[in-house]
Amino acid sequence: MYLITGATGFIGSQLLNLLNSLSKDFRIISRHLVPGLDCVILDFNNLDNIPDVVFKNIDAIIHLAGIAHDLRGSPENYKIYHAINIHATIKLAESAVQNKIKKFIFVSSTKANSVVSSKKCMSEVDSGTSEGVYGKTKREAELALLKIGKESGMHVSIIRPSLVYGPDVKGNLQLMLSGIEKGWFPPLPETGNKRSMIHVDDLVRAILLVAEDKRANGEIFIATDGAPHSSREIYNAMCGVAGKSIPKWSVPKILFDIASLVSPHIKYKINKLLGDECYSSAKLEALGFKAKRSLKDMNETDF
Repeated sequence: MYLITGATGFIGSQLLNLLNSLSKDFRIISRHLVPGLDCVILDFNNLDNIPDVVFKNIDAIIHLAGIAHDLRGSPENYKIYHAINIHATIKLAESAVQNKIKKFIFVSSTKANSVVSSKKCMSEVDSGTSEGVYGKTKREAELALLKIGKESGMHVSIIRPSLVYGPDVKGNLQLMLSGIEKGWFPPLPETGNKRSMIHVDDLVRAILLVAEDKRANGEIFIATDGAPHSSREIYNAMCGVAGKSIPKWSVPKILFDIASLVSPHIKYKINKLLGDECYSSAKLEALGFKAKRSLKDMNETDF
């Protein structure tokens, strides 16, 4: 039986759909009661004393809960990230060990070890500086969990999803989609950049694969759909989702280059839009994972 945190989010809700389709039992942790589900109400701001009943009949924990929006700069914001992404994660894992839970699967992020290269797609062995407070706290949690797993013998595995897409997508992809639907998002130039992504259906399949394969113990896996996309390809796919015709023109890249000179903040935003962020999921594929979805399936789901 699985214990799921973050079950009501974009990824978590799709994971529950997959578990239901496979007739697998699960319990969720939530801040609010979710009718119709085996639900335990807990506040991740206060996990110092988790009731043992939470872990009754549980074999594996899939930990999705966390703060994903990078609120930069302030010490107060770092305290929030540290409390949720690190402290609560460690407390949950320690309680799992005390209750003899066999497996702990942590859904992290490629931001936890954000090395970007225009020459190759980065793998789990490439090391670098975590990106922002979100990436830094995810990386600290990863290291703590691997240590707990090694010392306790509990199976600990970590998945780092690349940018996740699919029905009801959130974040920057939702913003781009909304902009295309409303007509204010400009047609992007084809720069040949490489950005890794994964459909939410494929990600939840990968999570279960890692949870159920003994070879995944103590390992970190990057999850992608196996085919890096240029920003223009993403834009074109979004046009299809929005029911809009794909423009035959694009904003010249030189205009983005000029805009980048205005301020470091604008330069950062443009680099996030048109730069490279490519990762390899070869290690995950070696376990038997193969993505079934691509960008053209952005608005479709199997579950």
